[in-house]
Amino acid sequence: MLMFLLTVSLSTVCYGESNASVMTITEGLKIATENNHIVKIATEDMNMSSADALIAKSRLYPSLNASASQTFLSNQPGAHFGPQNVNTAEKSSPAFGINAYQTIYNFGANTSRYEEFRTIADSRKLNIDLMKNLVALNFIIAYFDVLESEKMITVAQKEVESLESHVKVAESLYNEGVITKNDLLQGVVRLSDARQRLLTVKNQRSVNASRLNNILSRKLNSEVRLEDVPLNAIAANGFTTIESAWETAEKKRIEPAIIDKELRAADLEETVKKSGYFPNFFAQAGYNYAENRYQLHEDNWSVLFGMNINLLSGGSTKAEVSKIRHRKQQLLEQRNKLVDDIKIEVEKYYLDMKNAAEKILTTKDAVSQAEENLRINRVRYEEGIGTSTDVVDAITLLTTAGTNYHRSGYEFKRAQAGLLYATGADITKEYK
Repeated sequence: MLMFLLTVSLSTVCYGESNASVMTITEGLKIATENNHIVKIATEDMNMSSADALIAKSRLYPSLNASASQTFLSNQPGAHFGPQNVNTAEKSSPAFGINAYQTIYNFGANTSRYEEFRTIADSRKLNIDLMKNLVALNFIIAYFDVLESEKMITVAQKEVESLESHVKVAESLYNEGVITKNDLLQGVVRLSDARQRLLTVKNQRSVNASRLNNILSRKLNSEVRLEDVPLNAIAANGFTTIESAWETAEKKRIEPAIIDKELRAADLEETVKKSGYFPNFFAQAGYNYAENRYQLHEDNWSVLFGMNINLLSGGSTKAEVSKIRHRKQQLLEQRNKLVDDIKIEVEKYYLDMKNAAEKILTTKDAVSQAEENLRINRVRYEEGIGTSTDVVDAITLLTTAGTNYHRSGYEFKRAQAGLLYATGADITKEYK
């Protein structure tokens, strides 16, 4: 009797001898969210935004500049006073100075600019969390794809073994003159086709493993051995209705919070641009020294309070303010669209999970029935009652049942992870 390994277990299909340790989904998620290139790119983006905030903050403090120089002249500076010539400066003289500049008030331009970049940096921090969750989802999907392809290899190997056994029986019956050569050739052709499918699923497993290694930032040909996750290991937050899932998604998804930060930054940028309509008040102080024995004072202190204002810029300030307002309106529309897209995403994963759960119940019974069907047809064929076609069809039916059962199990697991992501859950924490 042909027996298939059709239960969802913690076992792993191994290919040859390997010293690679078995990776759990928790370990893989930790590696992926720490080492993935997308996460590192998002982290550097946040670091750059933080640096921009520090640059903007520096404008809130005084700027201090020092200078030093040495002058060399070819001719002695001087002046005519009637019949006399009087020197006014040295031919060679050193000079130095130190000056401080501080903006006193510019109608919130500097403070708003600093708050704007701080808000952008905060949005970049949220983006890191978003990228980690997205990487976690991609890792889980790739993780289950590898495990599914291993189950498909098991099913394909069992099909090849069953057909090989059938061909041996057919050859024996053909040599005894019980069946015709056409019956034997039918099994041989089906066996060749099954071997090709086995090769295809093995290649698919290799591709899936490379994709998983890419997410983990490892060499693509690194050995991959994975521990399976039992069905219902993750509760998917226990959503009973699609409406409850939508409500949770609106509260927890990171993307709307990022757009809210961008809207806040746009408000602050508008304040910065509007300050161009008003004057800038400043104070400046300094000390300067120039060696010159012909002057009454070689050094001097200075204090200056001033104001400057742009009287005409050709309408650029007004255009910049208008551009920011259009940008804010665009962000609002993006947020509304995002909420709708999130609902569609939640609905898709919610229905996929329900559909996969129903498939699991249906295909589980089909497997046992297909096994019994194959057993009966093999006995009938060996006794000369049944035909080769009956046995081959029974093997194909069992292969299909086994494929559908395993596939529905991993469809459920992928949909489960997708629903967690769609509703804003921290996937890494959910799979601990």
